[in-house]
Amino acid sequence: MRLFTQKGYEQTTLAEIAASADVSTRTFFSYFAGKEDVVFFDADDRLREALAMIGGRLPGESVAALLARVVEAGARWEDDLTGRLATERFHLMTAVPALQARALHLLFDSQRRLAEALCSAYPDEVDPVTAAAAVGSLVGAAKLAAVMSLTRGETPEQAWTAARRAAEIAAGGLRPLGRTP
Repeated sequence: MRLFTQKGYEQTTLAEIAASADVSTRTFFSYFAGKEDVVFFDADDRLREALAMIGGRLPGESVAALLARVVEAGARWEDDLTGRLATERFHLMTAVPALQARALHLLFDSQRRLAEALCSAYPDEVDPVTAAAAVGSLVGAAKLAAVMSLTRGETPEQAWTAARRAAEIAAGGLRPLGRTP
């Protein structure tokens, strides 16, 4: 990420990335399929954690409460290692078309998988359309609020505050979901 910020994404070579990490290019490919994966290094881990949270929903927990908990966990994950990289990653994703495409692919794939997990977690209460709408509403609201905040030049902390607020607003419409009559 440092090299991308200093030299530019397109100008940074895989050999430079490997040398900076003190590994061979062959070793680099043991961990990443390409440069794009470096930018999204934590995507798989974060999705696995979110899916585990949904799969381990608390007894009696509503869809809205569960998804709000997943969004809050996402904020905590972002505050860790990636928090200090959030602004750089955002600028890269908005400036590099290949990263924009990859971000959209990851977003749609993760939302689909989260919706499937939601259906499994609430088999008698949530159908695929409802799950898709719930995940899309909450994730879309949080992501767009964060993007708008970062676009205005706000800090990653302010972006997460905006994302949490947007998630709370979206969750208000989801409260009736996943409750047994």
